[in-house]
Amino acid sequence: MPSPTLRIAVLADSDTRWKWGALTARRIAPPDTAGPDVTGYALRGRATPTARQLAEAGLGTPREVTGAEFLRALGEEAYDVVVLALVGGTVQALLHGLARTAPRRRPVVVTGYVGVVYEKLADGLLLRHGADVVLANSPYDARRFRSVYEGVGADASAVVEAALPFLGGTPHRPVPGRHTVVFAAQPSVPASRADRLYLLRRLAGHARLHPGREVLLKLRSKPGEHTTHIEELPYQKLARTLPLPPNLRLVYGHMGEVLDRTDLLVTVSSTAAMESLHRGVPTAVLTDLGVREALGNHHFVGSGLLTSWDRLDASHHPVPDPAWLADQGVAPAEGGARDPDAAFAAARRRVADLLARDTLPPIAPYYTAASAPGYLPGILARHRLDAEAPEPGARGVRRVLRDVARGAARGAYRHGVQHVAPVIRRLGEL
Repeated sequence: MPSPTLRIAVLADSDTRWKWGALTARRIAPPDTAGPDVTGYALRGRATPTARQLAEAGLGTPREVTGAEFLRALGEEAYDVVVLALVGGTVQALLHGLARTAPRRRPVVVTGYVGVVYEKLADGLLLRHGADVVLANSPYDARRFRSVYEGVGADASAVVEAALPFLGGTPHRPVPGRHTVVFAAQPSVPASRADRLYLLRRLAGHARLHPGREVLLKLRSKPGEHTTHIEELPYQKLARTLPLPPNLRLVYGHMGEVLDRTDLLVTVSSTAAMESLHRGVPTAVLTDLGVREALGNHHFVGSGLLTSWDRLDASHHPVPDPAWLADQGVAPAEGGARDPDAAFAAARRRVADLLARDTLPPIAPYYTAASAPGYLPGILARHRLDAEAPEPGARGVRRVLRDVARGAARGAYRHGVQHVAPVIRRLGEL
């Protein structure tokens, strides 16, 4: 008898979460299935990705939906697993919506974090409570997640240790005569113009000091594209205000492809550092702007990676601490990066166990109308999932018309930002 195909729906709301959701869906499929049949849904909002960003996730063109429309789709389609690649508040709203509207045989619900968890730990975790599987990206995260749940008296059995699903790729091999330095930029860290200009000037200074090196500024998005975090001061714009040396270039594209030719990755706190470390690429986390929670580089305390541009200019490369690497789930195996699929074995067992049950337990989030009466209603209202009953008469008609108008307005705004605005900017530069 042929193995059943696992039907998985992925709902995501931004470029990074698309990558995380799509890759996670493929990693968690139990081995006794024929492989996942993944369907993508894009949550309508400010950060809806462009076609280029979606292509990197490998999900084609997903269906754009609101939260309520996604819940209706789950009632119409027989999905086995749902991956919620969303911010915590949206996960919580959908868990409550699914608890009210789920069919008799509901799908297994999986969620987690797309990168390093260095802020809002308790808030984000409790908003994700109620999912069947809450993926932790490392042993360190698994301990913290369980500690938070147990500390508030919540069930911690959903926490499953895994890894960042985009880890992998070719292990680093130095090439004689090549020295490529990559600075992994972040949309919102640091936030101020002065700090971002400082980093750009130091990158340019490093390139001038080492003219034989190829220095790349790796950018997350092209002009007009939205990212998970709002980028108020894009480096592309700041770079036009400075003279840049010829061996410094701005690059886009898949981080994995850039890491294939990287000999030193430099960042403030980007999750790209974890990808780099997993491959064994020399990696540096900057302390120039301080070691601060607001920057996220405090996560790397004890890693051996903290350093400054002054030291990098002098050709000093940090040496990572092996115990720290192992606890973060990125320790390279001897002779190359470890098998990323092995880190998801526990998640596959958990999903297989849930799928084998005749019935799944009711979705039971930690936050309820009784436990968080001043918090939960606002979350549900923001996602328009505070009431399931259809509105009768004229009120219902007005709501439908309002939804249509809002959807059209969002589409027009997104088209203007992603397509029209970049053309106008280019014309202005002629």
